Amino acid sequence: MSKKFDELVRTMERLRAPGGCPWDAEQTYASLSQYLLEEAYETFDAIQHAEATGEVEHLKEELGDLLLQVVFHSTIGKERGEFTIEDVAEGVAKKLVLRHPHVFSDAKLEKAQDVLDNWDTLKANERKASGKEEKKRESILDDVPIHFPGLLEALKLTKKAAKVGFDWPEKSEVMDKAEEELAELREAIAAEKTEHIEEELGDLLFVIVNLARQLDVEPETALKRTNRKFRRRFKYIEMELGKNGRGLEEASLSEMDELWNNAKSSAVIDDRAG
Repeated sequence: MSKKFDELVRTMERLRAPGGCPWDAEQTYASLSQYLLEEAYETFDAIQHAEATGEVEHLKEELGDLLLQVVFHSTIGKERGEFTIEDVAEGVAKKLVLRHPHVFSDAKLEKAQDVLDNWDTLKANERKASGKEEKKRESILDDVPIHFPGLLEALKLTKKAAKVGFDWPEKSEVMDKAEEELAELREAIAAEKTEHIEEELGDLLFVIVNLARQLDVEPETALKRTNRKFRRRFKYIEMELGKNGRGLEEASLSEMDELWNNAKSSAVIDDRAG
């Protein structure tokens, strides 16, 4: 591999070796799993920042942290005689070639959706060819990991169902369903039935994810952007109150609401900024 990448691998091996770092040396696949997840989310956030501002230095740093996790796990695998970073790279390279027959062979797939549809077929064929024991499936939805975050799980479930025709033909029908679920949530709130409220709220969220899919919007990305927008506008409220030596607890709701509206209309608060 490249000189810089080989240097990274050697550095990680040195940290794990006798006389290296005690903390690095005692890590396992399991103990590192939480850090892998955290780094993935931080990289996700850095992507949003880069898309909004064009500034990619933070993205480069977070991608490095994510790559470190791959190298860390592969170093452990090498120590155990299970696999190496070269095996990881070789495996993913082969997979890319096999799953892109329209690039590396004579297959004709002109549309992005054709590629996605063929991808699933190729994955299934690879599983059969590898001789791996197939997991017993009672539903096509069993392919969606139950431990996924809620928004991602809902998106994957609805995509699976839509592939076999279980979907609303029109976006307007999904919006009508959202209105229906919202009305049912209002009824549950009025009845003060806690369990019913939770159920109806879940139904509403599920329909909204369906709507996002139909609109070709990734719901996690959309929500993260709104979260960032909320942070900026709320910080504006704190800053404006602070200019007068006041804190949030000293302000009335109407004051904070007015500052919120100022933040929305102010040229100083750029909703696309990081």
